[in-house]
Amino acid sequence: MSTERVLPPYWAVVLTASGANFLAMLDSTVTMLAVPALQRNFPAASLPQLALVIGAYAVLFAALLAPCGRLADTMGRKRVLLGGIGLFTVASLLCAVAPTVPLLVAARAVQGVGAAVMVPASLSVLLLDTPAQRRVMSISLLSAAGAVAAALGPSLGGLLVGAFTWHAVFLINIPIGVALIVAGARVLTPAPATSGLPDPLGTLLLVLGISGLTVGITNATSWGWAAGRTLGCLLGGAACVLLAVRRSLRHPRPAVEFSLFRGNRVFTAANLVALLYGCVMYTWLLVSVLFLTDVWGYTELRAWLAQTPGAVVAAVAAVVMGKVMGRFGGPRFSAAVGMAAHALVPLILFVFLTRDRAFLEIWLPCSVLVGFGIGATMMAAMSAGAMSAPPTAFASVSALNNTARQVGGALGAAAVATILQTGTVATGGTRSLSSYLDVYLFCLILTVIAIVVAIVGLKVSKPEENNGGQVPGARPQHAVR
Repeated sequence: MSTERVLPPYWAVVLTASGANFLAMLDSTVTMLAVPALQRNFPAASLPQLALVIGAYAVLFAALLAPCGRLADTMGRKRVLLGGIGLFTVASLLCAVAPTVPLLVAARAVQGVGAAVMVPASLSVLLLDTPAQRRVMSISLLSAAGAVAAALGPSLGGLLVGAFTWHAVFLINIPIGVALIVAGARVLTPAPATSGLPDPLGTLLLVLGISGLTVGITNATSWGWAAGRTLGCLLGGAACVLLAVRRSLRHPRPAVEFSLFRGNRVFTAANLVALLYGCVMYTWLLVSVLFLTDVWGYTELRAWLAQTPGAVVAAVAAVVMGKVMGRFGGPRFSAAVGMAAHALVPLILFVFLTRDRAFLEIWLPCSVLVGFGIGATMMAAMSAGAMSAPPTAFASVSALNNTARQVGGALGAAAVATILQTGTVATGGTRSLSSYLDVYLFCLILTVIAIVVAIVGLKVSKPEENNGGQVPGARPQHAVR
């Protein structure tokens, strides 16, 4: 009698897993344009308090990704995914009805926990509950959903706040979350737990470490790099991370599967690319909005709408490159081509960018190139990472890849603030055009480094070895029964 496992309908799984990833990435940016409305609704709240509405989500999301990935691998992907969606949905309701800013910040922190649970579990579900030969396409679709959500979040948030109130930014999550829970309960395959909970102390140390580093890096410019609280966050965070790594290398149920890095060049390079290009991507998204509003005089909503074409291109690029990259060398080809397209953007801006508005002539082509780079590169990094590890670690792989990207984003935000602040001081209180070009130069340098890492680290010998959805150069997969 055959023991082959019957898989659920492909598109039902794709929509459920991608929907969870979409929600998590959407809420990482959807509140950006809600801050002015929150300030009107809570006039007694300070700007740093309102900034925590964004920061609480981002810090908990980044800090808990790796432990939650391990949790999904050990406790069962369906159980963990549905639990994460449920927690995220309830937290969204609490955000919408929060009567004070402290309660809103607390609810946003819970939302970040739910997002950290959902994201790695969604990839594990997508790869283990769909045919192996469609794994690369599945990752492409998941990447496309995340890219569109992150890029469209601010403009959607602006539209919701403008048409309704800030409450709508959170209420929109509730029907989507309920629909995903119902769909997931019906179509996803239960998976038994394989071991106990990940090391609690290692998990706590990792959470404290990443939280400290993220807070320190993000606020270093405003606090001062030599300030006591900055150094406390950075040094304390680094110490906690080192202790967490030490425990994870020795513990039978580690908080993070650092063993995935041992002797696995492709996996290591994929995460380094995610870190470097994550820094570039978030730097572009942040500095572009600042340039459009500060230099070209766009409103915040118009500035984010100017970024929308790039979001659409990112989704298309992720899907298209997922289909064709196996013919040309796998993820190395996709990552190198995507980042090469992005590298053209600073070169174009150095030559043509001025204080005069030129959306169609300059900004639209650059946005298209960046969108292609985001879609192709993030899909390639996730594909290489996932397919270079055994199926039992898919959620951990997704978590580490996303953690690298989130840490890169924090570094990018700090770099933008530092470079622009230097340019502002030099020009007597106003940001010069050259200070923005310095940020784009920073992006160019990191992109070139990431291209070299991708070409060397994601190197494959025979593209035709990409059989059964296996990324070239990856370790052989175990059959899923």
